[in-house]
Amino acid sequence: MIEISIQGRGGQGVVIASKILASAFFIEGKWVQSFPSFGGERRGAPVRAFVRVDDNRILRRSLVYEPDHILILDASLFEEIDVSAGLKPGGWIVINSSKPPSFFRSLTQYHVATVDGSRIAFNFGLGSSVAPIVNTAMLGAFSRATRLVKIDSIIKGIREGVFQNMEANVESAMKTYQEVEAN
Repeated sequence: MIEISIQGRGGQGVVIASKILASAFFIEGKWVQSFPSFGGERRGAPVRAFVRVDDNRILRRSLVYEPDHILILDASLFEEIDVSAGLKPGGWIVINSSKPPSFFRSLTQYHVATVDGSRIAFNFGLGSSVAPIVNTAMLGAFSRATRLVKIDSIIKGIREGVFQNMEANVESAMKTYQEVEAN
């Protein structure tokens, strides 16, 4: 089983990202679970969502405490919480950041990928410059970095799960897929 944690802030589309990612894996014939975990439900507060993927039926119903991979929609979370807590050694951590993977020196036991998803989302009109909606953009980067799910499946998941600005969301995912940097 593969367990993925998606972390961001309220308003960035963390929960929708988990649903789209689960849908993409389902399109590829996998068993999936997708579920959120959040406290104070307000814009800007830290939010986590999880995806489980397996070739067999998933019976586990707990939160994910030791993810195989982490997708970070907002790098400022590093200042508030231990975003890599529980991440298995050798796992991927894909970060929305304009900084290169080498900037994140404390994460050397993991594979690190970065892309400026905020810039890309804003350029495609997703949110504002202050609050870009980066969820779909970062799914493209996750696809490319981890190679766990095909970009075509991500795009199908976006088309099935996004009802506003669908083409801009698809284009942002494809752009981050092309631009992501990995160590």
